Order: sequence, then C-alpha cells, then structure tokens
Amino acid sequence: MRVITLDTVGSTNSYVASRAGSLGHGDIVMAVEQTAGRGQRGNSWEAEPGLNLTLSMLLRPSGVEAACQFDISRAVALGTARMLQSLLPEKKVLIKWPNDIYVDDRKIAGILIENTLTGRLIERSIAGIGININQTRFLSDAPNPVSVAQLTGLTYTLPPLAERLGQEILAALGLPAEKLRVEYDSLLWRRDGYHPYRDNLLHTDIEARITAIGPMGHLTLTTVSGESRTYAFKEVTALL
Repeated sequence: MRVITLDTVGSTNSYVASRAGSLGHGDIVMAVEQTAGRGQRGNSWEAEPGLNLTLSMLLRPSGVEAACQFDISRAVALGTARMLQSLLPEKKVLIKWPNDIYVDDRKIAGILIENTLTGRLIERSIAGIGININQTRFLSDAPNPVSVAQLTGLTYTLPPLAERLGQEILAALGLPAEKLRVEYDSLLWRRDGYHPYRDNLLHTDIEARITAIGPMGHLTLTTVSGESRTYAFKEVTALL
C-alpha cells in the first residue's frame, strides 16, 4: 500500500481512474487541495485545503461478483468508521446508510465508490473518501458537518491517518462476507427504534425502523403501522 500526496488535483477519483494501470491494490492518492471533489448525488465536498483527508483508494477485490458489489461499500465504510473510532474513543462512530459516517447526528465523513466490472466480477473499485479532520469552520449549506478537531480540540498530522485508514479498509475487505455484513449492520446509525424518513417515491414522511440491509445494499424499513418498504439509494432520505 502506497500513499501518494498531490498538492492540487481536480478529483482524486478521476486521477486514480486515469492512472489505474500504474497503481496497485490498496494504493492511496491524497490531495492537499481538491478543487472538484464529489460527494454522493453529485454534490461537492467542502474541504479547506490542507486540513482534511481528501483521498481515493484503488481496490482490486478478488472474486467479488457484481451482484455483491455493495460489500465493497460496506468494507470501506466499516474501515473508515474503525479509523475514526480510534481517534474518538469517547464517541460512537456510526455508518449512515449507505456509507456516510456520523458521530451522533453529525456527518464527519463521506464516501463515493466507483466500480468497474469485467463480466460478472468487479475488476476494480475506486473509493473516494473525504474526512473532516482539522477544519473547524464550515461555510457550505451542509446541515450537519463536524470534524475530529471540533470533537477533541486536537490537531492531527494527515499522512499517518491516511495510512491507518488504508490498513483498516484492507482489513475490512478481507473479512468473510457474512462477518463483514454483520459488522456493518452493527454500526448502523439509527439501528434501533423508529425515526423520521422521507419516502422519495411516494413523497410522504414516515416513522420507521431499519429492518434489514440487503445483499445489493437495499434498505428495508418497517413503519410504525407494520408496513415493510424497501428502497434503493436516493429513494428514501433520513430526516434530522
């Protein structure tokens, strides 16, 4: 596993994709400044230059079928959560489906996975990860950002954290599939009890609890009336 640092780049995901032939499994490209970093739903990712982890990791998983590609997302989210938990031992670091990382009700990290398939198998995955580390002021309209520094009052050196993050992700990726899914489910944000959601298919708000995460990553909720509803990404929104 190598950690390659760039001063400035548009998107680390795009950079890794354009140079994937010269990069190995587990290699990380991190940027001091990322000018076109992307989050889920095409959103930009706010990161003050030099203060946060903005990076992409190339993964070449062995024998992972396209039908199980959400296991890559599970492993990256689990590894990220574990790294942050080591920095925040007094807090509970959780995974907000599908792969945001939360502390309490505040977002500390976001993940964007881009898979390339060959036949039925995943040839490679690029995991773009943004983690709020040393930034203490957020200027975008994101509703709930938080950083490690805000929670601890400490300042962190970034390259060792990138290496630790990579090690945790590779360890999670090496778990047996069933253990990976159990570990991921155990860290789900709002895993217990009923909480507010917006059903983006029916344009209604519901109170529901998480029942299951399917092999393909679909979220199943059960409403207070006992109705079971299953959603793909973007079809339901957790309300804060």
